[in-house]
Amino acid sequence: MGTAQASNYLENRIIDHLFRGTTWAKPTVMYLALYTAAPSDAGGGTEVTGGGYARLDVSPGQLTWYSTQGDVSTPSTGTNGQTSNATLFQFAIPSASWGTVTHFGLLDAPTGGNLLVWDALQSPVTVIVGGPSPSFPVGTLKITVA
Repeated sequence: MGTAQASNYLENRIIDHLFRGTTWAKPTVMYLALYTAAPSDAGGGTEVTGGGYARLDVSPGQLTWYSTQGDVSTPSTGTNGQTSNATLFQFAIPSASWGTVTHFGLLDAPTGGNLLVWDALQSPVTVIVGGPSPSFPVGTLKITVA
């Protein structure tokens, strides 16, 4: 995974909030989605459906996401601008083929909602019936704000 891309939605909310004085409440929930075709800054893409697939709740929290120093107890400092998952993110065991998963996205709702960030997986994963469930071991889902 490279540097995750901020969606147009998120970029516009940040601009309006920081520079234009409008209020924007940060998302209190966040869901990890898997895609078989790339989303873009405008959204879209082809999200996995069926076969027991559901977005995974990865809501903001100190026990869910590491600080930039890679721990869960101190505020972020330094210059790397990177966080990663502080816990295992694991999807359900597929009850049907999900196809070849190539991308992930973080959204602000369990269905529908607004795409916040997205990126390609380092290696595409073919998900088959009863096969291993897709997962992101601790520290492997990296988001860099640059």
